[in-house]
Amino acid sequence: MSKEQREDRQVDLFLPQLTTLPLRDQRETMERPFFSLSKRKRLKPIDYVSPDGKVTVHVSANSEYGLATIYDLDILIYCASVLIEHKRRGTNDIPQTLHIVPHDMLKTLKRDVGGRAYDLLSNTLDRLQSTTVKTNIRSGDAVETTFSWIDSHSQIRDRKGSIRGMRITLAKWFYDGVLMEGGVLAIDPAYFSLTGGRERWLYRVARKHAGGAGPDGFAITMPTLFEKSGAEGDYRRFKFEIAKIAKEDALPGFALKIEARNGAEPMLRMVKRSKGEELPVSGTTARSGTSQSTTEATGDDQTTATAVPSPPPAFPEGHIAYTAFGSIARASLPSPQRDHGLVADDFRAFMRQRDIARDAPNIAQIFATFCSKQRAAS
Repeated sequence: MSKEQREDRQVDLFLPQLTTLPLRDQRETMERPFFSLSKRKRLKPIDYVSPDGKVTVHVSANSEYGLATIYDLDILIYCASVLIEHKRRGTNDIPQTLHIVPHDMLKTLKRDVGGRAYDLLSNTLDRLQSTTVKTNIRSGDAVETTFSWIDSHSQIRDRKGSIRGMRITLAKWFYDGVLMEGGVLAIDPAYFSLTGGRERWLYRVARKHAGGAGPDGFAITMPTLFEKSGAEGDYRRFKFEIAKIAKEDALPGFALKIEARNGAEPMLRMVKRSKGEELPVSGTTARSGTSQSTTEATGDDQTTATAVPSPPPAFPEGHIAYTAFGSIARASLPSPQRDHGLVADDFRAFMRQRDIARDAPNIAQIFATFCSKQRAAS
């Protein structure tokens, strides 16, 4: 039996136990601009220099694949989580090459597991391997390290040609960064339900800076935030979009607030939500006209009180991710799904054209039908 065959047999025994991994993100990548925030192909490089001039990040794309995106980062988060699980179990010589069961990984990342999902996964791995990063983080001011996120990837197929597994060899820079002391932070699984690139990026910034910052959280000026994002487009547009996200305030685990300043650019404050604090949501999941009964007991007497019928849910003006309409979108949109925020914007335009009220009695059904007729993401 060859070495690879022995490794694959070991993988078959190990990986099925990793379908509910505690999720970990590499700390150093959470506050610097390493990834494109858009699903659109980006060829423009990212150039970042910290305000004190000590930290530099340069990210360049392969013309065929484009820059690795913040959605591609999901794969690295999964790989980091596998490495930490190896470490937790006391594995000797934790491997830099991981043997992955794609179905389990996609399921953990809340992605579709249909046939086309494997083609999209292959594209993701190509972008991660072809994107070139050059940075002096961890190596000192005068020394830059150049790497791609993964060194190689390959598919393991059975005799019928079906993909049984994958081998992913991680860049040493990333591998070392995950396993070093304090190299990772735990993240909320709800992160993978965030559909917008900026929302995902903001969550990672908040987790890095505000996760242990106390009740006052962490505040950062909008221009500095813009530089840290590496986002394409101008600052004015970026500020508008961040203000919109802050108004919706729908990040899991963290509250956002814009703070105005006299004669200066505003700041964004990020504060960790207290345990049990609910995310702001629009509408209600109760059906129109449904009466809810509650029983109130006083001594030996019991009386039944009928609640006021709940109004139908109104289509939200802000983000739909954590509302009933977010669930409808996830259930009704064809895979691979378009950005839910863009779908919501298109639906609002559709409602205006058809003069449909946001709180129409059948608004949920209208939205479900609208979603089912959308095209899949390209």
